Amino acid sequence: MLASSEPATPSSYLKMPHAEKGLAVGLFGGSFNPPHAGHALVAEIALRRLALDQLWWMVTPGNPLKSTRELAPLGERIVLSEKIAKNPKIKVTAFEAAHNVRYTADTLALVKARNPGVDFVWIMGADSLRDFHRWQRWREIVMTFPIAVIDRPGATLSLLSSVVAKTFDYARIDEGDAPRLARMKAPAWTFIHGPRSLLSSSAIRKMAKG
Repeated sequence: MLASSEPATPSSYLKMPHAEKGLAVGLFGGSFNPPHAGHALVAEIALRRLALDQLWWMVTPGNPLKSTRELAPLGERIVLSEKIAKNPKIKVTAFEAAHNVRYTADTLALVKARNPGVDFVWIMGADSLRDFHRWQRWREIVMTFPIAVIDRPGATLSLLSSVVAKTFDYARIDEGDAPRLARMKAPAWTFIHGPRSLLSSSAIRKMAKG
């Protein structure tokens, strides 16, 4: 496909969303290739259970651990994300593309430097917990912001077996204390149970291929 035929990424999405000091903000990043109702469910659970004022739905340029061969254009994934992320507290953004950051550790360092006084929490699906120790500078990620792990189908047991869960077992807080997580100093993390969607981006792409 020619670059000129790809949906352009509006400049407004390349700017980091604004958050006032004192707000609790969730950071929910992913390829969203494509975004689906399962992603929206994770976002809604996070907003409610973590008592967040905002959630930044961060559409990444690409996941370093995944092939980009089937990656849809960034502009297309943003448009689809906006259609799914209906809650006004959700801010769809692709600011990582403007700053040339590919690794989560760099993204979080940038967000922290640009937003003094804002309380952030990193949100990830439990399916990412299994391979989290393969992420670039994963220990640094855990030490930057508190983390909320949202349960996903078939991934509940990763809570017990993952390297990060074992390494930072001492920093885990009770699920009942999740509304206070964003205000806590890292390292701090919790595992949140709740409704789970069986949808997956890879399965949707496979169905689209027929």
